[in-house]
Amino acid sequence: MVYFTKYARIQGMTQLFTPSAPDRLRVDIWSDVACPWCYIGKRRFEQALTAFPHRDQVEVIWHAFELDPGAPAEHPLTMRDALAKKYGRTAEDAQGMMDHVTRTAAGEGLEYHFGRARLGNTFQAHQLIHHAAQHGKQDAMKERLLRAYMSDGDLVSDLDTLVRLAQEVGLDGAEVRAALLDGRHAHAVRQDEAQAQALGISGVPFFVLGGKYGVSGAQDPQTLLGALNQVWQETHPAPLQMLGTETPADGCEDGQCAVPDRA
Repeated sequence: MVYFTKYARIQGMTQLFTPSAPDRLRVDIWSDVACPWCYIGKRRFEQALTAFPHRDQVEVIWHAFELDPGAPAEHPLTMRDALAKKYGRTAEDAQGMMDHVTRTAAGEGLEYHFGRARLGNTFQAHQLIHHAAQHGKQDAMKERLLRAYMSDGDLVSDLDTLVRLAQEVGLDGAEVRAALLDGRHAHAVRQDEAQAQALGISGVPFFVLGGKYGVSGAQDPQTLLGALNQVWQETHPAPLQMLGTETPADGCEDGQCAVPDRA
């Protein structure tokens, strides 16, 4: 179910966002690279953007959200067994859940291979996304990490893997390695997570449009397009259209009100 929340109505909430520039629409997205629905949500949002008439004026900012912040560097369980354990279901039920998501992803042109997925902590992967943002490659890095986890079976907590993936999108490998080793972006990740908590975000993907409306979940492209249009119309009202300009009429302007001579 989609829901729109006017954060402006919640005291102190709007100060959490940098306002959109006058000719832009800012979209903040919280997600995790270990979240299957986040990759689906990214594709659906991209489809919505394609149909949005002001798509070139949309600024997308990705934010970190760890579904399992206490996860080890590499989880010993398979995804099927981890799901079964987490939700108290049978292995067959867990497999059914995975198959359903895989089919849904295929409908968006994505190939999921959960059988080869390597579960682990995503804290450093989120730091890498912040690093990429400083070099204008945040979206490309987010995309590559999602594919690495969902399709390629890469361990996104492994330093060498992260460096390789970063190089694939055009980042300097040595600089990435140094940034991840010294943790220079760790605080930014924790800020993202604190902001999510302040907003009451408990699941991802979660979209905040124009700092005013929240859209929860991997909604269909039409729903996301409707949200984009609604927020754009509210934040960028159409210019005033003049009526009755065919016939001149007297009026006052610039502090003066000359009375025409009717004699």
